[in-house]
Amino acid sequence: MYCTADEVRSMIKDDALNALIGDRYIEDEAEREAKIAPIIEEAIADACGEIDGYLAKRYPVPLSPVPKAINKFAKDIAVYNLFSRIGIDESEKEKNYLNRYSAAVRFFENVAKGIIDLAVADNSQKAATGFSLESPPRRFSRSSLEGM
Repeated sequence: MYCTADEVRSMIKDDALNALIGDRYIEDEAEREAKIAPIIEEAIADACGEIDGYLAKRYPVPLSPVPKAINKFAKDIAVYNLFSRIGIDESEKEKNYLNRYSAAVRFFENVAKGIIDLAVADNSQKAATGFSLESPPRRFSRSSLEGM
């Protein structure tokens, strides 16, 4: 995961929770938090899947350790995913969620195109040479060609 449920939850104001959970008001804070937790987890999983779709073109996924920029955009996408469940009013304060989501998508599109380099190390590459080469096993040898 590129972000945690606590990080995403901290980005959501308490007064928005009931709208995200459903159409009935839940006064008990513990009950409200218990109901929003799986919804946040699903939004994060969707965000990470979307991010991996872009990153997989250039990097082995999932990234570990997670670069700070990826963490930030993962939170933005997850929050957008939460609010898009109930509809985002583009003329209101919720437009901020759409703007942040759009910025994240532009960032990841540029990563996929190679315009932005995340400068993450690919552990499958050989560090000493900067690249590795694998070839198929040898088909012919001196002994197999002997007598031809």
